[in-house]
Amino acid sequence: MLTIDNDEAIALPEALLERICTEHTDKEVELVIVDAKRMHTLNLEHRNVDKTTDVLSFPIDDFPHAPLGSIVINHELAFQKASELGHGREEEIALLFIHGLLHLLGFDHETDNGEMRKKEEEWIFRYELPKSLIVRTQEV
Repeated sequence: MLTIDNDEAIALPEALLERICTEHTDKEVELVIVDAKRMHTLNLEHRNVDKTTDVLSFPIDDFPHAPLGSIVINHELAFQKASELGHGREEEIALLFIHGLLHLLGFDHETDNGEMRKKEEEWIFRYELPKSLIVRTQEV
């Protein structure tokens, strides 16, 4: 189940995001859409990184009936990246959601041997997202 906090009123591919979520976990996932300033604050508070970023994941400890966690997406950076790579904003949001969900599911591109990147690529094809998004996964 997907719950969305979108105070920014950004257009989202909600049906696709819900499909991605329900096909990969039975647990609840929260998606929060924020601006660059709020993301900068979250990144500093939770990772001690003094800059904004595109997506953050906040897993919840595994216990019965607990949600899987929260995914926070910076819509300003998402829209900028979509423009740079020549694909749609909603597609970039979907990619960032996939990236965040994989982190919630235990993948970590900073420590694995390419498993997360491979899984991202599989999901990009599975959900018929533009192949240009694969370029994005190689940079994340």
